Parts: sequence; structure tokens; C-alpha cells
Amino acid sequence: MSTPSDERVVGRVVKAHGLRGELVVEPRTDNVEARFAPGTVLSVRGSRAFRVPALTILAARRHADRLLVTVEEVGDRDAAEALRTAELTAPALAEAPEDPDEFHDHQLEGLAVVLGDGTAVGTVTAVLHGAGGELLAVDRTEGGELLVPFVAAIVTEVDVAGGRLVLDPPEGLLDPAD
Repeated sequence: MSTPSDERVVGRVVKAHGLRGELVVEPRTDNVEARFAPGTVLSVRGSRAFRVPALTILAARRHADRLLVTVEEVGDRDAAEALRTAELTAPALAEAPEDPDEFHDHQLEGLAVVLGDGTAVGTVTAVLHGAGGELLAVDRTEGGELLVPFVAAIVTEVDVAGGRLVLDPPEGLLDPAD
């Protein structure tokens, strides 16, 4: 059995599709065929309205850049709507090759955030996935939260083993919100 730290986000439910409870899922994996194969069980994270902790894939098909997914536990549109914005997770695949420029959310969460000169900025508390890309939610050292676009021009170094990431923020990014 996997623990939450072993789990990887493989998709996010965008909305319901049709009357029979099909899910529109935005995949978050390079291995879509394996992760959404019939019989695969995915854990559900982030849905307060849907009370089933896991979903069993019955079918999945491509729909533009998303998937239309049928699961055993959802039989109507209302149940599918209850899953809107939920993340679907699965254990890490042992055979998955690691790309040195890609990171899993759990690897980034908890890293210290510093500037190039070593000045402490805060700690990464979450990775937010949106249509425009990923944002790092940073709990600032002096209080408050900072959202940092997770792009190479701003996040210049990620040192998972060293427990830190280095920022080169554009002017105004670190200014407190008024």
C-alpha cells in the first residue's frame, strides 16, 4: 500500500461530461495509457463533496488535449460534478525514467526558497497547477504567502538533495501585496 508521499498526481478532474457521469480529466503524466488503463485504481485527493477515496478506471479516451474517463464509482452527472477540481493520484512507477529538469510536487514541497545571494525568502508549501502553468506557493519568512511562476527564468536552480531552490525574481515579485 502506498503512502501519500509515494503518490504522484496523474490527472485533475476538470468537469463532468454527459449525463452518465463521464469525467473530463486533464492528464498530468507522460504515461497516459498506463495511468488511465481499464482496471487501474486511482486515489482521489482534494474533493470534499465526493466521499469515495479511490476510482477504478473502466474506460478512457482522448478528447482534444484532455481525456474522457468512465469510472466504476460514478454513475451520473451529479456524482461526476462532485469530483470537479479533484486530483487523481497513483503510486510512482518504478520504471519511469527521471528527467533532471522535471520534478514531482512532493519533491518541491518543503524546499527552502532563497535568492542567489542566499537571502531566505520562505518555504514552498504547494505546487498549484493552472492553465497558464505551475505556480509555487511560498510561505514567506516575514509572513504571508507568495506565488512564484515555476519557470526557468525565475527559478534558476532546484536542489532537491540540498533542500532548496534559488530565485532570480523580476522586479516587484517579492514586494508585499497591498
